[in-house]
Amino acid sequence: MNFEATAPPVKINWRDYYEMCKPNVVILMLLTSLVGMFMAVPGMVPWDVLVWGNLGIAMTAASAAVVNHVIDRRIDGQMGRTHNRPVAKGKVEPIHALIFAAVLAVVGIGVLYVFINSLTAWLTLASSVGYALVYTLYLKRATPQNIVIGGIAGAMPPLLGWAAVTGTVDPNALLLVLIIYTWTPPHFWALAIHKRDEYAKVEVPMLPVTHGLEFTGLQVLLYTVLLVISTMLPYVVGMSGFIYLVGVTVLNVRFLYWAWKLYRGAYQQAMKTFWFSIIYLMVLFVLLLVDHYLPI
Repeated sequence: MNFEATAPPVKINWRDYYEMCKPNVVILMLLTSLVGMFMAVPGMVPWDVLVWGNLGIAMTAASAAVVNHVIDRRIDGQMGRTHNRPVAKGKVEPIHALIFAAVLAVVGIGVLYVFINSLTAWLTLASSVGYALVYTLYLKRATPQNIVIGGIAGAMPPLLGWAAVTGTVDPNALLLVLIIYTWTPPHFWALAIHKRDEYAKVEVPMLPVTHGLEFTGLQVLLYTVLLVISTMLPYVVGMSGFIYLVGVTVLNVRFLYWAWKLYRGAYQQAMKTFWFSIIYLMVLFVLLLVDHYLPI
């Protein structure tokens, strides 16, 4: 009789593949790309652009997220926030994840190229490569300024949405990119303050690890001031009106409050700052959209 052990069949769980796509992050990106689309036109965005444009952007962003899971599987497995991720946990083989990422990328870019325009396809591809490879593979482990240099990749969705509608790179779209770009460091460094010990354990040179909490708190405050300035520009250039001005002023006062607390050493408030920053960005882009169609 043959008593040789046979490998159990691989069980594919769609939830693992869904989780690898980082759906919460992709949804936030889609909100900003949607607003970019609507800000590009005075009326309604064509339905085919809404559907195909956001589908292509979402699939390509999800592809980059899956690659991130593969590249970061070692450090993910050692950090409390990420140790249950499918690749880190061994629930999905790296090669299977990479095949899934490749399919998402090819289909996503193909949809944009065929149904939208080549500019949006190339910009989306550049953003995806910037996040998945330049940031995750190199910058994240190379410099404490990783999130500053690599932040441009994550700030692109409003420009992608705008380009999907107009086929152009518009200065107002770049202004929306600037807002997300200046938002990214205080958003992420708040999380890095909370997870400082874990980042130190896996030897990832996040700013709180290399320069300490006090310096990071100062940088959070300074970048929040830059964020306040950048978020006022849509009103200054006439892109938005009174509704946006009032709403963003309230948001900025609150963000400055949390940044000041971190600067003053209340590091136990870091996660509250992190979660508020997400709400901040969502509400800000909703305000842009409301003000665009209900100008005062």
